[in-house]
Amino acid sequence: MTAELVRGQNHTLPQTRLEIRVSAGTPVVAGATLGDEQGTVHGIEWIAHPGSPQLPGLEVSKQAAAEHRLAVDLDALPASVHRVTVLLALPMGVGGPVSFGAVAAPFVAVTGLEGTEIATFTLTGLDSESAVTALELYRRQGGWKVRAVGQGYAGGLAAMLADQGLSGAQELARSVHEAVARGVARSVAPPPPRTPEGDRVRHAGTASGQQPPATPPAAPIGDPAPAATPLPGPAQPRPAGDAVPAAGPAPGGPINYAHPRRQSAAPPPPPPTAPPAEPGRPARPVAGDATGWSMEERLYNQVWGMFEDLARTTAAYRSAVDFAESRMDQELDRALSDPRNRIGGAGDRAREEARTKRDQLTARAREALDRDLAQLAAESAVVEPALPAAYAGWDSPVWHAYRVPMEIPMALRIGDLHLPESVGLRIPLLVRLPLERGIWVDSGRTASEAAALTGADQLRRLAMENAVAHAARLLAVYPADEFSVHVIDPAGSAAAALAPLVDSGVLAAPAVGAGGVASVLAHLTRRVDLVQMAIRAGAADALPPDLDTAEQLLIVNDFPHGFDDRAVTQLRYLADEGPSVGVHLLMVADREDASAYGPVLDPLWRSLLRITPVADDHLADPWVGHAWTYEPLRTPPGSRVLQNVLAQVAAARRGGRP
Repeated sequence: MTAELVRGQNHTLPQTRLEIRVSAGTPVVAGATLGDEQGTVHGIEWIAHPGSPQLPGLEVSKQAAAEHRLAVDLDALPASVHRVTVLLALPMGVGGPVSFGAVAAPFVAVTGLEGTEIATFTLTGLDSESAVTALELYRRQGGWKVRAVGQGYAGGLAAMLADQGLSGAQELARSVHEAVARGVARSVAPPPPRTPEGDRVRHAGTASGQQPPATPPAAPIGDPAPAATPLPGPAQPRPAGDAVPAAGPAPGGPINYAHPRRQSAAPPPPPPTAPPAEPGRPARPVAGDATGWSMEERLYNQVWGMFEDLARTTAAYRSAVDFAESRMDQELDRALSDPRNRIGGAGDRAREEARTKRDQLTARAREALDRDLAQLAAESAVVEPALPAAYAGWDSPVWHAYRVPMEIPMALRIGDLHLPESVGLRIPLLVRLPLERGIWVDSGRTASEAAALTGADQLRRLAMENAVAHAARLLAVYPADEFSVHVIDPAGSAAAALAPLVDSGVLAAPAVGAGGVASVLAHLTRRVDLVQMAIRAGAADALPPDLDTAEQLLIVNDFPHGFDDRAVTQLRYLADEGPSVGVHLLMVADREDASAYGPVLDPLWRSLLRITPVADDHLADPWVGHAWTYEPLRTPPGSRVLQNVLAQVAAARRGGRP
């Protein structure tokens, strides 16, 4: 059983070969120090960091990332080592956040080599600190234990190392940050190539002549980004016999939460439907210009290819601008280091020349970016109209020809993403189906401009309307009777937002009051328990006849109102265990309102994909870690597309009767 530690708590380690897994909302530097019985670090050779990632019995990542794996073999440590301290620090000089108070609380887990969690710790309560001591592994009476520390340092990595007795801490901290800056930090390891050739052969890296950030080599240790939630990665071809996650009962049972079948061989290349490009001009974009066995799969991979292209070309532009600024500063420093140049015309000429070079470099970088953006915009213009209903926005004509499908699609669109350099270019945010984790619609205030201009009551209303729209899309893309929705609305405050679901008949009535909360949670908890037992026993046919084998979505409004400790525990259980057996969670809540429960809810917060009812830049791509602005999907003003779609779903459930 996993021990969820709080600050100062310790736990015995049952084994000596371990992994320390780190998850943060932004790229961080992960390292470790070796200390004696008093915790003193006697020299730089006792520290593992990106510039020197390996020590006997210890290995850390070579770069900053939002996800890390540190390898520890306690038996291989020198006998003089009595303490291993795991440290995290924000990289300096790369344009990211400067304090942990501005990002999501980091999470660390001590696991076995097979991935089984031994102890976890969420580093809450950080504010102005830019470095933090996360965990200590220490010898005690012939064995090893782990202690949750969570000690932050506003003075950064140098202050932390100095506190452990290291002389020359300032110089070492500077060299660590320089090593990280050279390493081009990214949030997680990029997904495998989508094509047999290993590259998309697209615009961002080739049309402009820019080189995308280098892909780091695959490594067993170290790998979604500013205050950001990592996004899921693109699809890979799935073998036909591997399509069902270990979540469904044995074949032939009444439950099958499978994706449409995927072939085991490499998918064929897309058909050559586009005419050849004229010499000197980029290829004309074509919808479905990606690998895959079906048009749906090709479009899915093409959308992710556009997403990656935009991430990398923007990263190249930002890197070029940073280089131009740095070069200007260096030239000014050299020119003005001579006191004779600080006054008079020589100094003015030096400043003007440095600024001119900076402006020229920046202008060339912007020209290259604009070429790439134009090509991506042209591709978006042909891809967007070709998207199927599950991938399309509510304003797409495809919804006017909607019919209840016979099988579920690969993915579902839950919003759009864009970057400040390309506000007009929106990339669809697609998540795989069946959902691998739940969704948290944040109804609280955020730092975004849109949230600041929206009242608190309006944010809560928009959040619930957003949740209803997501539920409607899920109902629309599943076959009839294969998806059900439950709603917990303890105070009955969401009646207006829920009207499309209730009026169409796809939702009987929301559960209200403490009794309604307890009843729905007990029902869904029982379903998860029964299906899990049936899977483990290989007895799917023995499920009770009254058990609904359709996938279930639970919408929880205004959490934690109406929830006691037992209900919170059941909710966490559903979030952790439900997705594997077809029970999914959609929370509508303000995290500040739920803060009274303390760190007990942090695992729930981390396990869900956070989205917002208004524009907010909190999501990170898995390639370079940009903070993307998320835009929720909205129905066109005055449109009844939502009601019409739900009416068809309800009619299909009644057997086609109007």
